[in-house]
Amino acid sequence: MVVNISAGNRILCTFLLLLCCLLCAAGDETVTLQEVEGTTITLHTGITGIQSDAQILWFYGPEKGEENILNSQVFNGKTVTEISERFKERLQLDRISGALTIRNIIRNLSGVYLLQVLTGRLSSRTFSVSVYAPVSAPVIRNQRGKRSVSSAEPCFLLCSGENGEDVKLSWYRENERISITNNTDLSVPLNLTLQIQHPENNRNSYICVSANPAINKTTSLNIAQLCYYNSGQTDRSLQLLPALISAGLFVLLIIFVSVWIFLKYETQTMSEKPEELTYADVKISAHSEERVKEEENSRITPVEAEPDSVVYSHVKRNI
Repeated sequence: MVVNISAGNRILCTFLLLLCCLLCAAGDETVTLQEVEGTTITLHTGITGIQSDAQILWFYGPEKGEENILNSQVFNGKTVTEISERFKERLQLDRISGALTIRNIIRNLSGVYLLQVLTGRLSSRTFSVSVYAPVSAPVIRNQRGKRSVSSAEPCFLLCSGENGEDVKLSWYRENERISITNNTDLSVPLNLTLQIQHPENNRNSYICVSANPAINKTTSLNIAQLCYYNSGQTDRSLQLLPALISAGLFVLLIIFVSVWIFLKYETQTMSEKPEELTYADVKISAHSEERVKEEENSRITPVEAEPDSVVYSHVKRNI
């Protein structure tokens, strides 16, 4: 009879212990954490003053804590802590609170972490940890490459950011989100446009935000730098600029050809000039020689010519 009672008591105690574990697990609130890859995180249990001889167990799994990754217990007054090979050099345990520190966490360590503390009773805590890649700061540029706008047209801006898991790109005006986008195809970058009417009178502040649940990066919009107002004259000048450049080049071409022709003509003229001068000198010299002879002949007087005649006549009579 005593044996039967003792056996019944053991069965009852075992049943109550299992019921207690189930109630503790059912009543355990899951703590959700969203962390950035490469950081060090600590799973704080909220427990203080764990007994020095308590056994502390940590479990991990992608969907539920089933793999024992840490087992710390006391044997003969000496604490022995065993860590699974996968988590070697990453885990550090605080035996007073049961908190677990994970160094340099990576994305494939996202999942469920379960703590169990065994003393006179069972205490447990559950953590759901999601690890995300860092995000880059978005880039804002003028969508149409036209920084100058007239009063009749809006300014079109484009915010671009790298895509990633659960990454969203948003435009904010002051503290109000005015647009948002994302894409499940992670190979496609994120782009989000913003249209601002009358940028010259717009005094609102705008920011573009690239964010995932763990981190965000923002870039502020400088309207004056990317989009400024003009009266429309600048646009017309820009439209006429190609025609003005073409006309200017045409005029320069004409001037260049004219100068080239003039220089060529001058060169030919200079090369022909010496021959004309020589010919003229010769001609003048010949003409001068004839005039000299004529002048000399004209200088011969009748007296000088008569002796010949006399001599001729005299000779003639003697014959």
